[in-house]
Amino acid sequence: MMQRLAKAVLRVSGWTLVGEIPATKKAVLIAAPHTSNWDGFWLIVCKIALGIRLRFFAKHTLFWWPLGAVLTRLGAIPVERGKQGANVDRLVALFAENDEFLLALAPEGTRKWRPYWRTGFLRIARAADVPIIMTFVDYEKKCAGIGPQLMSSRPTEEVMAEIRSFYAGCRAAKPANMGPIVFRDLDI
Repeated sequence: MMQRLAKAVLRVSGWTLVGEIPATKKAVLIAAPHTSNWDGFWLIVCKIALGIRLRFFAKHTLFWWPLGAVLTRLGAIPVERGKQGANVDRLVALFAENDEFLLALAPEGTRKWRPYWRTGFLRIARAADVPIIMTFVDYEKKCAGIGPQLMSSRPTEEVMAEIRSFYAGCRAAKPANMGPIVFRDLDI
């Protein structure tokens, strides 16, 4: 029933889904661009419409009753932003503990403009030895979906070049908040 409702929300609002559901059982999905609270809403609607079990980070301050129970049921994992290294280790452990684990992360780390992307998604994918799958929302075209899969073991600059190329045509909800797709430090 939830899947039909999510598909109806997309149809009524004029959004379309594109791309194929990943065949892999474990992957880090890049959720970009992330410039608005609406991005999280559309991520949840799309994941339900596609019928995939997807986990994602949400600020720990959102986990109050009853919202916390709803977010947990939807696949949210509480995150404290000040503990980045601990979060990487925690997620790598979750990949090891589960036979199926699809994790969506917003590399910008915030909805505000930043001069670089955070490296956590790549660190997690490499440590867990899983691929990276690019997902997107494009507010100009009113479409969201799943893009190509990348091997995380490739050289960092190659991975980032392919990511930049893929997201070059995506229009964020708030384009002024979309920073460049670069890392502060390529030594990862």
